[in-house]
Amino acid sequence: MTDTDLSRIAAALERMAPAPLAAPDFDLAEAYVWHVDPDRLEPVAKVNRVPLDLLLGIERTRDTLLANTAQFARGLPANNALLWGARGMGKSSLVKAVCAAVRDAGEDVKLVELQREDLGSVARLLNLLRASDKRFVLFCDDLSFSHDDQHYKSLKAVLDGGIEGRPENVLFYATSNRRHLMPRDMIENERGSAINPSEAVEEKVSLSDRFGLWLGFHPCSQDEYLAMIRGYCDAYGVAVEEAELRAEAIEWQATRGARSGRVAWQFFTDLAGRRGVAL
Repeated sequence: MTDTDLSRIAAALERMAPAPLAAPDFDLAEAYVWHVDPDRLEPVAKVNRVPLDLLLGIERTRDTLLANTAQFARGLPANNALLWGARGMGKSSLVKAVCAAVRDAGEDVKLVELQREDLGSVARLLNLLRASDKRFVLFCDDLSFSHDDQHYKSLKAVLDGGIEGRPENVLFYATSNRRHLMPRDMIENERGSAINPSEAVEEKVSLSDRFGLWLGFHPCSQDEYLAMIRGYCDAYGVAVEEAELRAEAIEWQATRGARSGRVAWQFFTDLAGRRGVAL
């Protein structure tokens, strides 16, 4: 093969290779969503969130995550965080509300949402964020893995960073219903059928150990559930008698078979609609 042939092959490969992804203008928005095929960061015009002071029943967890995020925004050491536990208790809402509160305090931290299915592209995203002078909270909602899921290997790039280390300007927050990111019955099944049970699931289970903060969310009590709804009513100006509110709210949660922050918001949305109050 001649030098001319090699030059033609090299030129063809350059034409086939995708152009380097241009960094977006991070002053356009406070939050972005990462998409692939093609890779791009799309700005979010308006983040869907609840004000921090309306997230009741999780005060200790709220204060811990807020302090950690504020430290990071100021350039101080901070930990990646795993928010795990009961459904509908405000895990993802807390992440969005905390980032907004830190921004309102004068710190320019950006929220970047990454879908679990796109974890395989996280190295490309980290390289893009690394080149910016902004600080980013990388957020993955509803994170979990099945027994044949290989995305957990990509997650290590965020938590450990490999040879380069995690970018100094990136912090990772994830929410999950599972503390160990995989179902308990799957853990037991793999341990029971493996040649070396103690090592069968160690690699996946140890992922949660790589989060510096474990923040647990537990089902709320009836008093906390009612307090959430009363807080929404006061914040949005929905006038309702306490006895009426209590009776309707308890009936609502009975029909849903559960109490949570999500159920409280759903009841309040129905109540506000019936009272003609726009949210």
